[in-house]
Formats: sequence, C-alpha cells, structure tokens
Amino acid sequence: MHITQLFVVILLIGLKLSEVVGDCSFNKSQSHCTCSLLDLENGGNLFQCLPAFVFELRGGNLEKYVGFASRTVNQQVLDILQTLQVTKIVFGDLLVPEVLLAAVMKFTYNMHITDIEFESCTFLGNASWFQMDRLNLPVSSLRFHNVTSASLAERNKDFAHLSRWLETLQNLTVTQSQVTYIPCSIGKVFRTLRYLDVSENHLQDQSMRPSFCQGAFPQLQVLKLHRNNLSSFYTMCEMLHQLEKLVHLDLSQNDLLAIPSSSCQWQPSLRILNLSTTGLDHIALPLPPNVEVLDVSSNNLHALDLALPFLKKLHLSNNRLHAVPSAKNYPALEVLSLDGNLISYLPRDELQSLRHLQSLRAGRNLYNCSCAGASEIQALASMESLMPDWPQDYTCESPSHYQGTLVKNVPASVLQCNKAIVIIPVTVLLVLSCLAGIICFARRKTRSG
Repeated sequence: MHITQLFVVILLIGLKLSEVVGDCSFNKSQSHCTCSLLDLENGGNLFQCLPAFVFELRGGNLEKYVGFASRTVNQQVLDILQTLQVTKIVFGDLLVPEVLLAAVMKFTYNMHITDIEFESCTFLGNASWFQMDRLNLPVSSLRFHNVTSASLAERNKDFAHLSRWLETLQNLTVTQSQVTYIPCSIGKVFRTLRYLDVSENHLQDQSMRPSFCQGAFPQLQVLKLHRNNLSSFYTMCEMLHQLEKLVHLDLSQNDLLAIPSSSCQWQPSLRILNLSTTGLDHIALPLPPNVEVLDVSSNNLHALDLALPFLKKLHLSNNRLHAVPSAKNYPALEVLSLDGNLISYLPRDELQSLRHLQSLRAGRNLYNCSCAGASEIQALASMESLMPDWPQDYTCESPSHYQGTLVKNVPASVLQCNKAIVIIPVTVLLVLSCLAGIICFARRKTRSG
C-alpha cells in the first residue's frame, strides 16, 4: 500500500475517498496540517502532511461512507499507526455518522493521539460501542464545540463500554451544544476528570442537581459554567459542595440572584471564583474562605466590604463603586482592577499600605482633580509599573475647568495646590505692617502732644 494512501486510511478510518475532492495545507512552523475532504490523486499535496503533529479535517458529509466503518485494517497498517507523529486531530464542519465516530476512537488506540476536537459537527444516529469495551485509549483531552447529537438519556450501556477510557480522561469540553443536563451515572464514570467546561449551554439550577450527585466527578478541579441559565449562587454552593478538590469555578454571564448571607460553606479548596456579568448589586457571605482570585467585574456593585485575607487578585471593573474598598480587608492583594466605576478619589496612603500590590487599574472613573485629588493619583502613577493604564484612561470630571483633561496634565505644585502657604504669610505680613503703622502713628501723636 502506498504511504499516502495508508496515511488517509489511518486518519479517515479506511474510507474510500478517491471520489472526494479536496486540498491540504501544511504549516511547517506549527506542524499543523489542514485538509478538506481529500483527493488521493493529489498524493504530493497530502504527502507534505506526514510530519504533522496536528491534523485537521474540515468540510463535508461522511454519511455515504458509513459502510466503510466496519472494514478490517490489516496488521501492517496497525504497525505503522504507531510510528505516526500525530498527537491531535480536529474535525470541523462535518456530518459524521456516529458509527464512524466510534471507528475513529478505536483507531486512536494504536496511535499517540492525546487530543481530539469536534467543531461545528453533526453526529447522525446511534452507534454500538461494544468494540471499545476494555480499551484504554491514549486520548486525555476531548473537546466538542457547537455539535449536535442524539440525547445522552438512556445511553448508560454505551458509556459502560467506554468506561475504561473515560475513567482516565483528564479534560472534557462541551460548549454551545445545547446540553440541558448530565445524568448522574455519566458523571460517576469520569473518575479522574480534572477539567470540565460546559459553558454556553442550557443548564439550569434544578437540571444540574443530578449532574453533580454524590460520587460524580470526584477529582474535578476546574468547572466552567459560563453563560448558561443558572440563577442562584446559593444553589450552586449547595450543589457543588461535594466537589472536594474544586479549585476554579466560573459562573460568569449567568443571571444570578443577589447573594444573601447563608450557612452554605464552599470547599476550602476553591481558589478562583468568576462572578463577572451576573447582575449582582451586592455580595454578602458566603464566599470561599480561601479565595485568591475573585472576578466580580461588570456588575452593579456599589460597595464591597468583605474580609478576604488570602485574596491576591480582585477584579471590580465596570461596577458602580464610589470609593476604593478598604485595603485592610485584602492584605495579600497583588492585582486590583477598579476601572470603569464612579470613583472620584484614590487614597494614596491606603493603597500604598498594600505591600504586595503590583498592578492597579483605575482608569475611566470620575476623578475630582482638585489639587489634593490630582496629586494623589500622580504620586501613585510615579510608582514604576503600578498603573498599566496610565495616563490615557485617567481624565478629570471636576472641577469644571479641568473636565476632560488628563490627570497627568493637571498642575499640582505646592504653591498652586496649597494656597494657604502663600496666603497666610502674606496676611501675617499685612497685619504686622498694619500694626507697625498704628504703633508708629501712636508714637508720633504722643510726641507731638
């Protein structure tokens, strides 16, 4: 068998593709090959992709090749599979019968592929996965984005056939794929999963309860639920409490109810919490006690008064804050984002008391550029690399004669900002001059008398 034909057999499950027209391009610097449905007659074009580490197939309908999924590949092909360098395969914009998907997954057993991605694909029908029984695939990362498939309901048997492999899967992403829930039994299969991203789906509070039942996702460290239909921060706290190793939770772009004070306690393991763009107008406890990164940007917060002693990064951009939060609540803070609020004054001494502070973003606020206000901001900006958005995002709102002026251009000399330094001595001199004049006048009058 010609090596080019063999390569196609390996990557496309032995399909008879000589009738398909396509093309390949190879990015040598990234070892990335991108092909449309391939044309075997263009052997040189395909041959350039043999050194690729990443192989990407895009565009077409594989439904008419469903019969080829059952073809047996000889041992010669299987031996050469192990010599290929491909570690990642991406399928995009394809109609894929599920039986072909099963065949693709089986082929990875003989290869070094660790990552498989499906983008904008439609999976047709249901396949029997019994041939995958007891196979431990090398694939550790699986990603589905904007895919359509049959419901996961009543597919426990299929997942049982895949369990030996799924038990070792490390990363799973299923985004923009209209997921409404994950059955409890499926969650229990993923015994070593560290990373789960189910953002931009249709998950709701109640439908998620069985997904995170006792024993599901026991090793999960990162959970991304960005842009679903979640509504209660308290319910999330209750539901995810059993994830004892959770480190990173993303609930951004969900319309969450205001967070009331409650008895629910987050796991001490949780270090990163993203609540940005959730519509919150205030935050009370509970928050994770050991949180190190808190993102509550793009909300309606007027204040934040919570003691978080381990917090290193606090993102409060695009809220309605009128003042800088008290520094004493965040003694370990390294990064503070306050841009896009209603703040009129930056307290230099308080911010400088944050000994670990490395980055302060505070542009796009309503600064009062009286002498004291402008000089405080200018003094902070003089600290090397502290304010990465200085000076372009810092403009004056008041007084009126400075409105629209960059804060850095406001004169802040001692004489200009402390007029009392000039006025008081002048006044004293005038008073003394007057007294001297009166005394002199009185003496002359006495002598003349």
